[in-house]
Amino acid sequence: MSTIDRISRLRARMAQDGLDAMLIFNTERSLSKNVAYYSGFRGTHGWLWITPDDAALATDFRYTEQAEQQAPDYRVIRMAVGYDWFSEVVSASGARSIGIEDESVTVAAHRALTEKLQNLESAPALVPTEGMADQLRAVKDAAELETLTRAIEIADEAVETVAAGIRPGMTERQIAWGIERAMREAGGDGLSFPTIVASGPNGAKAHHSPTDRPLEYGDGVYIDTGALYEGYCSDITRAFVLGEASPRFREIYDLVLKAQETAEANATAGMTGGEIDGIARAVIADAGYGDDFGHSLGHGIGIAVHELPRVGPTSDDPIEDGMVFSVEPGIYLTGWGGVRIEDLVVMENGKPRVLTKAHKRDVIPV
Repeated sequence: MSTIDRISRLRARMAQDGLDAMLIFNTERSLSKNVAYYSGFRGTHGWLWITPDDAALATDFRYTEQAEQQAPDYRVIRMAVGYDWFSEVVSASGARSIGIEDESVTVAAHRALTEKLQNLESAPALVPTEGMADQLRAVKDAAELETLTRAIEIADEAVETVAAGIRPGMTERQIAWGIERAMREAGGDGLSFPTIVASGPNGAKAHHSPTDRPLEYGDGVYIDTGALYEGYCSDITRAFVLGEASPRFREIYDLVLKAQETAEANATAGMTGGEIDGIARAVIADAGYGDDFGHSLGHGIGIAVHELPRVGPTSDDPIEDGMVFSVEPGIYLTGWGGVRIEDLVVMENGKPRVLTKAHKRDVIPV
């Protein structure tokens, strides 16, 4: 899908919702991935102004050349200090209703935009769009899926390589750095998010930050990481024990794996995210660990590591072909540790196709 196609889809949705214009922006204080999605511009300061017959990208002098190269379907406006450019494009367009991304607009930005509009002869309205631009990103096209697949391959390779070399005495922080280095060496542009390495009792914290804790023989460990590649994110979690698995680790690991495999085997297009979450959650709850699986089963992924569709207990998002999302059940026990196993899948021909290929080894021999 080209940038022109994406703009056309957004314009159709704007017409459906009665919007004369759409304002999407990305600044250091208010990050919106939709600037990159709808224009191709990857700078950290840019505003998209889209109407039925105009597509403009406003940015400052740091990024004007980059904007012209990355967003050839937009006319580039060089911003000065303030929002005078905004008053000018609104006045020239005659727009009466302007859609804004209410989840990313700061109070300060909203105040400044409103003040500029009030100075016009007839002030148009700023209309919250409640994730409209995000919703159009949920279904991935062929080019996006190809880029996502490469991001997944880079993370797969890094986890496989680093996990196989983990030994007692290594620290969580050392392992996390090894993962990042391996992903960059494999062609990744960076991390999708800070790598999680949780060992022993630290595994009870689902989003544990790596520490200098040295691993011990018999420790349970999970690694949650992802590679950033050409603007797209991957996300993978693998769990294992260092040395020999205790009966309890074996029980928890096998249960989490069963929950994941059951969801991947039984999810179908047309189900909601909540229904898919329920498939895995029932497996864990029936075994008596329902209260220990406290997060959603998954989330959409693309140019953001967490995006639509939502795959959790309260989600009514319909899951359609072309959507890429994670399947990541987990069990976390205070004082003992935890197990999480995560794949990325694409809904394809009505069924999930697993994209994550890293081996689900449950024991690292030492």
